[in-house]
Amino acid sequence: MGDLRIRTAGLSKRYYISGKRERYGTLRDSLVRATLAPCRRIGSAFRHSRLGPSDNPARSDPFWALKDVNLEVKRGDVVGIIGRNGAGKTTLLKVLSRITEPTEGYAEVHGRVGSLLEVGTGFHPELSGRENIYLNGAILGMRKEEIDRKFDEIVAFAEIERFIDTPVKHYSSGMYMRLAFSVAAHLEPEILLIDEVLAVGDAVFQNKCLGKMGDITKEGRTILFISHNMGAVRSLCNKGALLSGGRLIEAGEINKVIEQYYELMGSAQAAQGMAPGSGEAASSGFGPIILNGRPGNTLRQSQEFEVATSLNIDQEISGFTLYGILEDIHGGCIFHLREESTLLGYRDIAIGKHSIRVTLPPLWLNPGLYSLYFKVFFWGEYDAARYVSEKLLLDVVGTSSTTNAILHPKAAWSFDRAATFFTNGRPLEKLESEGSIG
Repeated sequence: MGDLRIRTAGLSKRYYISGKRERYGTLRDSLVRATLAPCRRIGSAFRHSRLGPSDNPARSDPFWALKDVNLEVKRGDVVGIIGRNGAGKTTLLKVLSRITEPTEGYAEVHGRVGSLLEVGTGFHPELSGRENIYLNGAILGMRKEEIDRKFDEIVAFAEIERFIDTPVKHYSSGMYMRLAFSVAAHLEPEILLIDEVLAVGDAVFQNKCLGKMGDITKEGRTILFISHNMGAVRSLCNKGALLSGGRLIEAGEINKVIEQYYELMGSAQAAQGMAPGSGEAASSGFGPIILNGRPGNTLRQSQEFEVATSLNIDQEISGFTLYGILEDIHGGCIFHLREESTLLGYRDIAIGKHSIRVTLPPLWLNPGLYSLYFKVFFWGEYDAARYVSEKLLLDVVGTSSTTNAILHPKAAWSFDRAATFFTNGRPLEKLESEGSIG
Protein backbone atom coordinates (compact mmCIF):
# COMPACT_ATOMS: atom_id res chain seq x y z
CA MET A 1 0.00 0.00 0.00
CA GLY A 2 3.04 2.31 0.32
CA ASP A 3 2.01 5.65 1.84
CA LEU A 4 -1.73 4.86 1.70
CA ARG A 5 -3.29 5.10 5.18
CA ILE A 6 -7.04 5.01 4.47
CA ARG A 7 -9.01 3.69 1.51
CA THR A 8 -12.76 3.33 1.24
CA ALA A 9 -14.61 1.65 -1.61
CA GLY A 10 -18.38 1.90 -2.03
CA LEU A 11 -18.64 2.72 1.66
CA SER A 12 -22.29 3.00 2.73
CA LYS A 13 -24.11 3.07 6.05
CA ARG A 14 -27.87 2.65 6.37
CA TYR A 15 -30.01 3.34 9.41
CA TYR A 16 -33.72 2.83 9.96
CA ILE A 17 -35.83 5.68 11.29
CA SER A 18 -38.68 4.63 13.54
CA GLY A 19 -41.01 6.59 15.79
CA LYS A 20 -41.17 3.71 18.24
CA ARG A 21 -39.04 4.14 21.36
CA GLU A 22 -37.94 1.15 23.40
CA ARG A 23 -38.03 1.37 27.17
CA TYR A 24 -35.28 -0.10 29.32
CA GLY A 25 -35.95 -3.78 30.05
CA THR A 26 -35.79 -5.63 33.36
CA LEU A 27 -34.66 -9.20 34.07
CA ARG A 28 -38.31 -10.25 34.15
CA ASP A 29 -38.86 -8.70 30.72
CA SER A 30 -35.89 -10.65 29.35
CA LEU A 31 -37.21 -13.95 30.74
CA VAL A 32 -40.70 -13.31 29.30
CA ARG A 33 -39.23 -12.45 25.88
CA ALA A 34 -37.11 -15.61 25.88
CA THR A 35 -40.14 -17.76 26.77
CA LEU A 36 -42.36 -16.21 24.08
CA ALA A 37 -39.67 -15.96 21.39
CA PRO A 38 -40.65 -19.19 19.50
CA CYS A 39 -44.27 -18.05 19.22
CA ARG A 40 -43.24 -14.58 18.07
CA ARG A 41 -40.94 -15.99 15.39
CA ILE A 42 -43.82 -18.04 13.98
CA GLY A 43 -46.11 -14.99 14.02
CA SER A 44 -43.44 -12.79 12.47
CA ALA A 45 -42.89 -15.28 9.63
CA PHE A 46 -46.65 -15.41 8.99
CA ARG A 47 -46.93 -11.60 8.90
CA HIS A 48 -43.89 -11.36 6.63
CA SER A 49 -45.48 -13.76 4.13
CA ARG A 50 -48.67 -11.69 4.09
CA LEU A 51 -47.21 -8.20 4.10
CA GLY A 52 -43.96 -8.71 2.22
CA PRO A 53 -40.55 -7.36 3.29
CA SER A 54 -41.25 -3.75 2.26
CA ASP A 55 -44.30 -3.57 4.56
CA ASN A 56 -42.43 -4.56 7.71
CA PRO A 57 -43.50 -1.82 10.18
CA ALA A 58 -40.35 -2.17 12.29
CA ARG A 59 -38.10 -1.20 9.34
CA SER A 60 -40.25 1.15 7.34
CA ASP A 61 -38.00 4.17 6.77
CA PRO A 62 -34.39 3.51 5.68
CA PHE A 63 -31.93 6.41 5.80
CA TRP A 64 -28.49 6.33 4.15
CA ALA A 65 -26.06 8.30 6.32
CA LEU A 66 -23.28 7.36 3.86
CA LYS A 67 -23.71 6.24 0.27
CA ASP A 68 -20.98 4.94 -2.06
CA VAL A 69 -18.07 6.92 -0.58
CA ASN A 70 -14.71 6.29 -2.32
CA LEU A 71 -11.81 8.07 -0.62
CA GLU A 72 -8.04 7.68 -0.36
CA VAL A 73 -5.87 9.33 2.30
CA LYS A 74 -2.08 9.13 2.26
CA ARG A 75 0.50 9.30 5.03
CA GLY A 76 0.95 12.87 6.29
CA ASP A 77 -2.28 14.17 4.78
CA VAL A 78 -4.37 16.51 6.94
CA VAL A 79 -7.86 16.17 5.57
CA GLY A 80 -10.65 18.60 6.45
CA ILE A 81 -14.01 16.79 6.34
CA ILE A 82 -16.59 19.50 5.64
CA GLY A 83 -20.28 19.69 4.80
CA ARG A 84 -23.61 20.79 6.21
CA ASN A 85 -25.07 19.28 9.38
CA GLY A 86 -26.30 15.76 8.64
CA ALA A 87 -23.98 15.32 5.64
CA GLY A 88 -22.45 12.11 7.07
CA LYS A 89 -19.16 13.48 8.40
CA THR A 90 -19.33 11.94 11.89
CA THR A 91 -20.69 8.65 10.51
CA LEU A 92 -17.64 8.40 8.24
CA LEU A 93 -15.24 8.77 11.18
CA LYS A 94 -17.22 6.25 13.24
CA VAL A 95 -16.91 3.68 10.47
CA LEU A 96 -13.17 4.37 10.08
CA SER A 97 -12.62 4.01 13.84
CA ARG A 98 -14.61 0.71 13.89
CA ILE A 99 -17.28 2.08 16.21
CA THR A 100 -19.90 1.02 13.67
CA GLU A 101 -19.79 -1.38 10.73
CA PRO A 102 -20.67 -0.32 7.18
CA THR A 103 -23.81 -1.65 5.52
CA GLU A 104 -22.12 -1.89 2.13
CA GLY A 105 -18.58 -1.49 0.85
CA TYR A 106 -15.48 -1.50 3.02
CA ALA A 107 -12.80 0.68 4.58
CA GLU A 108 -9.11 -0.18 4.85
CA VAL A 109 -7.20 1.57 7.63
CA HIS A 110 -3.44 0.99 7.84
CA GLY A 111 -1.98 2.18 11.14
CA ARG A 112 -2.81 2.78 14.76
CA VAL A 113 -5.92 4.96 15.08
CA GLY A 114 -6.72 7.50 17.79
CA SER A 115 -10.28 8.84 17.79
CA LEU A 116 -11.79 11.91 19.38
CA LEU A 117 -15.35 11.86 18.10
CA GLU A 118 -17.29 13.14 21.08
CA VAL A 119 -16.55 14.23 24.63
CA GLY A 120 -15.41 11.24 26.70
CA THR A 121 -15.17 8.76 23.84
CA GLY A 122 -13.39 5.64 25.09
CA PHE A 123 -13.35 6.72 28.75
CA HIS A 124 -14.78 4.60 31.55
CA PRO A 125 -16.67 6.96 33.88
CA GLU A 126 -15.86 4.98 37.03
CA LEU A 127 -12.11 5.02 36.40
CA SER A 128 -9.86 7.93 37.30
CA GLY A 129 -8.11 10.13 34.77
CA ARG A 130 -4.86 8.26 35.44
CA GLU A 131 -6.49 4.86 34.86
CA ASN A 132 -8.19 6.05 31.68
CA ILE A 133 -4.88 7.24 30.23
CA TYR A 134 -3.45 3.73 30.65
CA LEU A 135 -6.69 2.16 29.37
CA ASN A 136 -6.65 4.28 26.20
CA GLY A 137 -2.97 3.57 25.67
CA ALA A 138 -3.61 -0.16 25.93
CA ILE A 139 -6.47 0.11 23.42
CA LEU A 140 -4.06 1.83 21.03
CA GLY A 141 -1.65 -1.09 21.47
CA MET A 142 0.99 0.77 23.48
CA ARG A 143 3.18 -0.83 26.12
CA LYS A 144 3.10 0.44 29.70
CA GLU A 145 6.65 1.79 29.33
CA GLU A 146 5.56 3.96 26.41
CA ILE A 147 2.61 5.35 28.36
CA ASP A 148 4.82 6.01 31.41
CA ARG A 149 7.15 8.07 29.23
CA LYS A 150 4.28 10.25 27.94
CA PHE A 151 2.20 10.39 31.13
CA ASP A 152 3.48 13.66 32.65
CA GLU A 153 3.27 15.42 29.28
CA ILE A 154 -0.35 14.27 28.81
CA VAL A 155 -1.42 15.49 32.25
CA ALA A 156 0.37 18.84 31.90
CA PHE A 157 -1.19 19.50 28.49
CA ALA A 158 -4.69 18.68 29.79
CA GLU A 159 -4.17 20.96 32.84
CA ILE A 160 -5.89 18.57 35.25
CA GLU A 161 -3.01 17.70 37.60
CA ARG A 162 -5.13 18.17 40.75
CA PHE A 163 -7.86 15.86 39.51
CA ILE A 164 -5.87 13.11 37.80
CA ASP A 165 -6.91 10.53 40.44
CA THR A 166 -10.59 11.61 40.47
CA PRO A 167 -13.12 9.40 38.61
CA VAL A 168 -13.83 11.06 35.28
CA LYS A 169 -17.59 10.90 35.86
CA HIS A 170 -17.03 13.95 38.10
CA TYR A 171 -15.23 15.90 35.34
CA SER A 172 -16.87 18.81 33.55
CA SER A 173 -17.28 18.53 29.78
CA GLY A 174 -14.28 20.83 29.33
CA MET A 175 -12.06 18.65 31.55
CA TYR A 176 -13.26 15.53 29.70
CA MET A 177 -12.39 17.09 26.37
CA ARG A 178 -8.97 18.36 27.48
CA LEU A 179 -7.92 14.96 28.76
CA ALA A 180 -9.41 13.10 25.79
CA PHE A 181 -7.60 15.31 23.28
CA SER A 182 -4.35 15.15 25.22
CA VAL A 183 -4.45 11.34 25.32
CA ALA A 184 -5.33 11.07 21.63
CA ALA A 185 -2.61 13.52 20.59
CA HIS A 186 0.25 12.34 22.81
CA LEU A 187 -0.04 8.55 22.59
CA GLU A 188 1.32 8.72 19.05
CA PRO A 189 -1.42 7.22 16.88
CA GLU A 190 -0.46 7.07 13.22
CA ILE A 191 -3.96 8.25 12.28
CA LEU A 192 -5.91 10.80 14.34
CA LEU A 193 -9.67 11.24 13.78
CA ILE A 194 -11.10 14.42 15.30
CA ASP A 195 -14.70 15.57 15.27
CA GLU A 196 -15.62 19.16 16.16
CA VAL A 197 -15.38 18.54 19.88
CA LEU A 198 -12.76 21.30 20.17
CA ALA A 199 -15.69 23.72 20.41
CA VAL A 200 -16.13 22.53 24.01
CA GLY A 201 -12.84 24.06 25.13
CA ASP A 202 -12.06 27.69 25.85
CA ALA A 203 -10.14 29.91 23.44
CA VAL A 204 -6.73 29.31 25.05
CA PHE A 205 -7.09 25.54 24.95
CA GLN A 206 -8.40 25.58 21.37
CA ASN A 207 -5.21 27.40 20.36
CA LYS A 208 -3.16 24.73 22.17
CA CYS A 209 -5.05 21.97 20.36
CA LEU A 210 -4.57 23.51 16.93
CA GLY A 211 -0.90 24.08 17.68
CA LYS A 212 -0.50 20.46 18.76
CA MET A 213 -2.27 19.25 15.63
CA GLY A 214 0.15 21.33 13.58
CA ASP A 215 3.07 19.63 15.36
CA ILE A 216 1.56 16.20 14.67
CA THR A 217 1.35 16.88 10.95
CA LYS A 218 5.05 17.81 10.87
CA GLU A 219 5.81 14.33 12.24
CA GLY A 220 4.18 12.79 9.17
CA ARG A 221 1.08 11.47 10.93
CA THR A 222 -2.34 11.57 9.30
CA ILE A 223 -5.31 13.61 10.56
CA LEU A 224 -8.98 13.66 9.56
CA PHE A 225 -10.53 16.80 11.01
CA ILE A 226 -14.24 17.71 11.03
CA SER A 227 -14.99 21.39 11.54
CA HIS A 228 -17.35 24.17 10.45
CA ASN A 229 -14.61 26.73 11.12
CA MET A 230 -13.34 27.29 7.59
CA GLY A 231 -10.51 29.48 8.86
CA ALA A 232 -9.12 26.64 10.99
CA VAL A 233 -9.67 24.11 8.21
CA ARG A 234 -7.92 26.28 5.62
CA SER A 235 -4.92 27.00 7.86
CA LEU A 236 -4.47 23.43 9.18
CA CYS A 237 -5.45 21.11 6.30
CA ASN A 238 -3.77 20.45 2.97
CA LYS A 239 -6.55 18.20 1.63
CA GLY A 240 -10.32 18.27 1.91
CA ALA A 241 -13.37 16.05 1.46
CA LEU A 242 -16.85 17.50 0.95
CA LEU A 243 -19.88 15.42 1.93
CA SER A 244 -23.52 16.15 1.15
CA GLY A 245 -26.44 13.84 1.82
CA GLY A 246 -24.02 11.03 2.67
CA ARG A 247 -22.22 11.24 -0.69
CA LEU A 248 -18.69 12.41 -1.43
CA ILE A 249 -19.05 15.51 -3.63
CA GLU A 250 -15.43 16.61 -3.92
CA ALA A 251 -12.03 15.47 -2.62
CA GLY A 252 -8.63 17.00 -3.21
CA GLU A 253 -6.75 20.24 -2.55
CA ILE A 254 -8.32 22.08 0.38
CA ASN A 255 -8.98 25.45 -1.29
CA LYS A 256 -10.76 23.77 -4.20
CA VAL A 257 -12.91 21.73 -1.82
CA ILE A 258 -13.84 24.80 0.25
CA GLU A 259 -14.78 26.65 -2.93
CA GLN A 260 -17.05 23.76 -3.90
CA TYR A 261 -18.58 23.84 -0.40
CA TYR A 262 -19.42 27.53 -0.83
CA GLU A 263 -21.08 26.83 -4.18
CA LEU A 264 -23.10 24.05 -2.58
CA MET A 265 -24.20 26.36 0.24
CA GLY A 266 -25.17 29.04 -2.28
CA SER A 267 -27.30 26.56 -4.24
CA ALA A 268 -29.00 25.39 -1.05
CA GLN A 269 -29.82 28.96 -0.02
CA ALA A 270 -31.25 29.74 -3.46
CA ALA A 271 -33.39 26.59 -3.35
CA GLN A 272 -34.92 27.68 -0.05
CA GLY A 273 -36.23 30.94 -1.55
CA MET A 274 -39.85 31.61 -2.49
CA ALA A 275 -41.20 33.03 -5.72
CA PRO A 276 -41.15 36.82 -6.28
CA GLY A 277 -44.29 38.63 -5.26
CA SER A 278 -45.10 36.18 -2.45
CA GLY A 279 -44.06 38.66 0.23
CA GLU A 280 -41.14 36.33 1.19
CA ALA A 281 -39.25 36.53 -2.08
CA ALA A 282 -35.68 35.24 -2.38
CA SER A 283 -35.25 36.98 -5.75
CA SER A 284 -37.01 40.04 -7.09
CA GLY A 285 -36.32 43.28 -8.90
CA PHE A 286 -32.77 43.15 -7.52
CA GLY A 287 -29.91 42.31 -9.83
CA PRO A 288 -26.85 40.26 -8.79
CA ILE A 289 -24.62 41.58 -6.00
CA ILE A 290 -21.10 42.49 -7.11
CA LEU A 291 -18.17 42.62 -4.69
CA ASN A 292 -15.54 45.33 -5.33
CA GLY A 293 -16.69 45.80 -8.92
CA ARG A 294 -15.63 42.39 -10.24
CA PRO A 295 -16.74 38.75 -10.19
CA GLY A 296 -15.73 36.72 -7.15
CA ASN A 297 -16.60 36.42 -3.49
CA THR A 298 -13.22 36.35 -1.68
CA LEU A 299 -12.62 39.10 0.89
CA ARG A 300 -9.62 39.60 3.14
CA GLN A 301 -10.63 40.34 6.73
CA SER A 302 -8.57 43.57 6.77
CA GLN A 303 -10.01 44.86 3.48
CA GLU A 304 -12.36 47.79 2.95
CA PHE A 305 -14.96 46.71 0.43
CA GLU A 306 -17.87 47.81 -1.74
CA VAL A 307 -21.00 45.87 -2.64
CA ALA A 308 -23.22 46.97 -5.49
CA THR A 309 -26.48 45.81 -7.02
CA SER A 310 -29.36 47.16 -9.08
CA LEU A 311 -33.07 47.51 -8.35
CA ASN A 312 -35.65 47.50 -11.12
CA ILE A 313 -38.86 49.44 -10.34
CA ASP A 314 -41.75 48.93 -12.74
CA GLN A 315 -44.19 51.46 -11.21
CA GLU A 316 -43.71 54.93 -9.76
CA ILE A 317 -43.47 54.91 -5.96
CA SER A 318 -43.30 57.64 -3.35
CA GLY A 319 -40.27 56.14 -1.63
CA PHE A 320 -38.70 53.07 -0.05
CA THR A 321 -36.79 51.72 2.95
CA LEU A 322 -33.64 49.83 2.01
CA TYR A 323 -31.78 47.28 4.18
CA GLY A 324 -28.32 45.71 3.87
CA ILE A 325 -27.85 42.56 5.94
CA LEU A 326 -24.78 40.43 6.74
CA GLU A 327 -25.23 37.02 8.40
CA ASP A 328 -22.93 34.22 9.51
CA ILE A 329 -23.22 30.68 8.19
CA HIS A 330 -25.83 29.82 10.83
CA GLY A 331 -28.06 32.79 9.97
CA GLY A 332 -26.95 34.92 12.92
CA CYS A 333 -27.13 38.65 12.18
CA ILE A 334 -23.80 40.51 12.13
CA PHE A 335 -25.12 43.84 10.90
CA HIS A 336 -28.47 45.15 9.71
CA LEU A 337 -28.08 48.49 7.88
CA ARG A 338 -31.12 50.66 7.13
CA GLU A 339 -31.57 53.67 4.84
CA GLU A 340 -34.65 55.55 3.58
CA SER A 341 -35.00 57.06 0.13
CA THR A 342 -35.68 60.54 1.57
CA LEU A 343 -32.30 60.49 3.32
CA LEU A 344 -30.71 59.60 -0.01
CA GLY A 345 -32.31 62.70 -1.58
CA TYR A 346 -35.22 61.01 -3.38
CA ARG A 347 -38.94 61.62 -2.73
CA ASP A 348 -40.61 60.23 -5.87
CA ILE A 349 -38.90 57.27 -7.52
CA ALA A 350 -39.18 56.94 -11.29
CA ILE A 351 -39.74 53.72 -13.23
CA GLY A 352 -36.55 51.99 -14.36
CA LYS A 353 -33.35 50.40 -13.11
CA HIS A 354 -31.47 52.05 -10.27
CA SER A 355 -27.98 51.28 -8.94
CA ILE A 356 -27.20 50.72 -5.26
CA ARG A 357 -23.71 50.92 -3.80
CA VAL A 358 -22.58 50.47 -0.21
CA THR A 359 -18.99 51.03 0.95
CA LEU A 360 -17.90 49.42 4.21
CA PRO A 361 -14.74 49.69 6.33
CA PRO A 362 -12.66 46.61 7.21
CA LEU A 363 -14.88 44.45 9.43
CA TRP A 364 -12.16 42.07 10.67
CA LEU A 365 -14.45 39.07 10.50
CA ASN A 366 -13.12 35.71 11.57
CA PRO A 367 -12.31 33.68 8.42
CA GLY A 368 -15.23 31.65 7.12
CA LEU A 369 -18.39 31.86 5.08
CA TYR A 370 -20.91 34.72 5.39
CA SER A 371 -23.92 35.85 3.37
CA LEU A 372 -24.78 39.43 2.40
CA TYR A 373 -28.08 40.52 0.86
CA PHE A 374 -30.48 43.46 0.44
CA LYS A 375 -34.16 43.97 1.24
CA VAL A 376 -36.47 46.81 0.22
CA PHE A 377 -39.93 47.95 1.36
CA PHE A 378 -41.82 50.17 -1.10
CA TRP A 379 -44.06 53.02 0.04
CA GLY A 380 -47.31 54.32 -1.40
CA GLU A 381 -49.33 52.01 -3.65
CA TYR A 382 -46.65 49.35 -3.07
CA ASP A 383 -47.06 49.77 0.67
CA ALA A 384 -45.90 46.65 2.58
CA ALA A 385 -44.50 45.04 -0.60
CA ARG A 386 -41.14 43.50 0.18
CA TYR A 387 -38.39 42.32 -2.14
CA VAL A 388 -35.24 40.43 -1.21
CA SER A 389 -32.09 40.05 -3.27
CA GLU A 390 -30.17 36.86 -3.81
CA LYS A 391 -27.43 36.26 -1.27
CA LEU A 392 -23.78 36.92 -1.97
CA LEU A 393 -21.65 34.32 -0.18
CA LEU A 394 -18.55 36.05 1.22
CA ASP A 395 -15.46 33.88 1.65
CA VAL A 396 -13.50 35.79 4.29
CA VAL A 397 -9.82 34.81 4.47
CA GLY A 398 -7.16 35.83 6.98
CA THR A 399 -6.02 34.85 10.45
CA SER A 400 -8.42 32.80 12.55
CA SER A 401 -8.90 33.45 16.26
CA THR A 402 -9.90 29.75 16.69
CA THR A 403 -12.78 30.81 18.92
CA ASN A 404 -16.50 31.05 18.37
CA ALA A 405 -16.20 34.83 18.03
CA ILE A 406 -17.34 36.42 14.76
CA LEU A 407 -15.18 39.54 14.83
CA HIS A 408 -11.39 39.27 15.01
CA PRO A 409 -10.01 42.83 14.92
CA LYS A 410 -6.33 43.68 15.04
CA ALA A 411 -6.06 45.68 18.27
CA ALA A 412 -3.07 47.65 19.57
CA TRP A 413 -2.47 46.62 23.19
CA SER A 414 -0.39 48.47 25.73
CA PHE A 415 0.89 47.28 29.09
CA ASP A 416 3.12 49.55 31.21
CA ARG A 417 3.95 50.01 34.82
CA ALA A 418 1.48 52.51 36.29
CA ALA A 419 2.80 56.03 36.86
CA THR A 420 2.65 57.61 40.33
CA PHE A 421 -0.15 60.19 40.56
CA PHE A 422 -0.21 63.09 43.02
CA THR A 423 -3.12 64.59 44.96
CA ASN A 424 -2.56 67.88 46.77
CA GLY A 425 1.15 67.40 46.35
CA ARG A 426 1.21 63.98 48.01
CA PRO A 427 1.72 60.62 46.18
CA LEU A 428 -1.53 58.75 45.56
CA GLU A 429 0.06 55.47 46.70
CA LYS A 430 0.87 57.03 50.11
CA LEU A 431 -2.66 58.41 50.54
CA GLU A 432 -4.15 54.98 49.80
CA SER A 433 -1.88 53.31 52.38
CA GLU A 434 -2.99 55.86 54.98
CA GLY A 435 -6.63 55.13 54.29
CA SER A 436 -7.44 58.64 53.01
CA ILE A 437 -8.98 57.25 49.82
CA GLY A 438 -11.76 54.58 49.90
